[in-house]
Amino acid sequence: MDIEGLDYNTQREPLLMPEYGREIQKMVDYAVTLPSKQERQRCAETIVRLMVTKVPQLRENADYEQTLWDHLYLMSHKQLDIDWPYDVSEAEKILGKPQPMPLPGGGTHVRLRHYGRLIEEMFEKLKAMPEGEERDELVRITANQMKRDLVNWGHGSMDDERVASDLARFTDGKIQLNLNEFRFDKTAATPATDGPRRKKRK
Repeated sequence: MDIEGLDYNTQREPLLMPEYGREIQKMVDYAVTLPSKQERQRCAETIVRLMVTKVPQLRENADYEQTLWDHLYLMSHKQLDIDWPYDVSEAEKILGKPQPMPLPGGGTHVRLRHYGRLIEEMFEKLKAMPEGEERDELVRITANQMKRDLVNWGHGSMDDERVASDLARFTDGKIQLNLNEFRFDKTAATPATDGPRRKKRK
C-alpha cells in the first residue's frame, strides 16, 4: 500500500553500512556532490567524527580511524574525491566473506559418529603403538572417553563390555581390555529435562 508522503525503508536503497544509519549515508551522498575539494574534505572529516559516535565500540581497536575512513570510502561508492588521510586502497576487503573453514581431517567421512573423529584417530594410534606405559595410559583415556560418548549419545548399551568390545574391534584386536583389572572413571548420564521444574504446592 502506497501512502503519499510516507517513505518506507523497504522502498529505499539498501544500506552498505547499516550500522551507521541512513542519515549518515545521506551525508556521505551529499558530500560527494559538493563542488569544491575543500568543502568535500571538511564535510568528510565531520562525517567521520559523527560515524564514531554511532559505533563507539570501534574505539577499542587500535586502527579504528583507518576503519572509519575505509567505511566512508565504501559508503561513497569510491566516488568521494578528497585527500584521504589513510590508504583506502584495500577497503573493499572489509566486504569480503571469509572462506569456509575446512572440516577436520580434510572433510573425510566419520564412520563412528557416536565416538567422533578424535576417537577414530586414537584407534589408529593405538594400533601402531608398542606395548608399555604410554600405550596403557592412552588406552585408559580412550576407554573412558568412549564410555562417556556412549552415555551422552544414549547409544544402546553403555556397559563396560560394549567399550571393551568396540576397543578390540576398531583396533583390529591389538587392544584387549581386561575388565577384571581395568577400572573406569565414574560416569553419570545427564538426565533429560523437559523444561524448568515447578515447585510443588504445599
